[in-house]
Amino acid sequence: MTDLPVNRVNARQGWALAPEEREAMEYDVVIVGAGPAGLSAAIRLKQMAAESGKEVSVCVLEKGSEVGAHILSGAVIDPVGINRLFPDWKEMGAPLENEVTSDRFLVLGPSGALPLPNIMLPPMMKNHGNYIASLGNVARWLGEQAEALGVEIYPGFAAAELLFDDNGAVRGVATGDMGVSKTGEKKDGWMPGMELLAKYTFLAEGVRGSLSKAAIAHFELDKDSDVQKFGIGIKELWQVDPSQHKPGYVQHTLGWPLDNRTGGGSWTYHFGDNLVSIGFVTHLNYENPHLSPYDEFQRFKMHPAIRPLLEGGKRISYGARAITEGGYQSVPKLAFAGGALLGCAAGFVNVPRIKGSHNAMESGIMAAEAAFEALAEGRSYDALEAYQTAYDNSRVAAELKSVRNVKPLLGKFGTVLGTMLGGIEMWMRTLKIGLPYTLKHGKADYAALKKAADCKPIDYPKPDGEVSFDKLSSVFLAATNHEEDQPAHLTLKDPSVPIEVNLRDYDEPAQRYCPAGVYEIVGLETGDEPKLQINAQNCVHCKTCDIKDPSQNINWVVPEGAGGPNYPNM
Repeated sequence: MTDLPVNRVNARQGWALAPEEREAMEYDVVIVGAGPAGLSAAIRLKQMAAESGKEVSVCVLEKGSEVGAHILSGAVIDPVGINRLFPDWKEMGAPLENEVTSDRFLVLGPSGALPLPNIMLPPMMKNHGNYIASLGNVARWLGEQAEALGVEIYPGFAAAELLFDDNGAVRGVATGDMGVSKTGEKKDGWMPGMELLAKYTFLAEGVRGSLSKAAIAHFELDKDSDVQKFGIGIKELWQVDPSQHKPGYVQHTLGWPLDNRTGGGSWTYHFGDNLVSIGFVTHLNYENPHLSPYDEFQRFKMHPAIRPLLEGGKRISYGARAITEGGYQSVPKLAFAGGALLGCAAGFVNVPRIKGSHNAMESGIMAAEAAFEALAEGRSYDALEAYQTAYDNSRVAAELKSVRNVKPLLGKFGTVLGTMLGGIEMWMRTLKIGLPYTLKHGKADYAALKKAADCKPIDYPKPDGEVSFDKLSSVFLAATNHEEDQPAHLTLKDPSVPIEVNLRDYDEPAQRYCPAGVYEIVGLETGDEPKLQINAQNCVHCKTCDIKDPSQNINWVVPEGAGGPNYPNM
């Protein structure tokens, strides 16, 4: 326990909180987020402590109800990250279930599919030596290893505030109060948040985390980097007919149902007990406000090259997650006074490879090694410049740098020509040549949206209940849950904007870009004044609204701990 005073900045509104009595616990390192990056950092810290005979206290906070509850990815995993942590991970029983046995890439048209010969694909695009797995289960396994090493993990506790010392360094985080009503009153069972103080605080929240967003703005970590870019990945887990199952089979597509100006594509991964992970990514720089990423995914599954796989099968799980796609030029400064950004909080996804967990794990390892060295020297609350240096000279940075122009080429030239030019660029890089400069992304994703009147509405087919489904039945499979009587975690900076600006100019695209039916306009059908209704109970924490809202009026913050989806095997 400690009574050291700290300043508080709340990610919900960005204002300083009045001091109040809270219990506090102090650690050497506090990590926000029990994903691959955060758990890798925790494990590496404890491994080095054991090797040197020193004591390092490490705490991991996880807003999900359990480790892995909020983890969603395809996922085909490059084992380079886990190899560094546990060279004998196979003997230890890590749940990397199926090694990739075959790899296929299709270009879809409305009724046909053109397979691209594997020989045409740049070496980096091939999946030989990679493993199909549930990233959520990998996180659960990593959590077990971390706890066995002495890491304290607290699931169900959402970090809601950054805490600063008098010198402006991050001093830790505070969890949100529990048992507060929508109107801000204390209910029966109210519990104040806990302060977790640390010499170093790692933010490993994943994409568009609320504290990461606050830290990036507060320390201007992105002032020298390009604008960040994003996609939304929507995933279903199916148990298919055994006759359709091909363990180790990996398939990716691009093209239909998206038009040439809208980037994205699909994945289909076969693993486990007749399980198939199938999903669809829509790049969030799309222009047409009438587009619905969810409905594009449902339409994709109706394609004659895809539907036979799913017919006769059973859909088990559903979820959605934003993806950082800016790559090398969009990675912000990683270290700040008292803390660091890890994993997808910084944006280490390799878009052409459709992979990021391996880089996230390595970022956690690099941050841990820098923090351990600093602690050994008696330092605290400073910027871990050794982490930044390690990243700058790492395999992770080299990998991202080698594909840095692919995403800008797609954005500038569209899917067909952009993919061809990106492929050429990757082949040239393989041959140690390539463009001598880094292309810029241009504007932020929300700014790409055109006015509704200038775009053609999209007539999506009704779901058939066999292969395609409506949003609400999908959200049910996500097992998402929030205490209804709590402060809104989907906050509006100006409540008038959704109707007076977004509905008027963009036909309020939140109705369509949200994959969980959170936002809807009510009143139009009855002739009443329209208003935006926010069904926060449905939220699966994908963060798309925070990214794509054309007015940047939505601020996603953490709800009460343990709220949100509960993903099994995702």
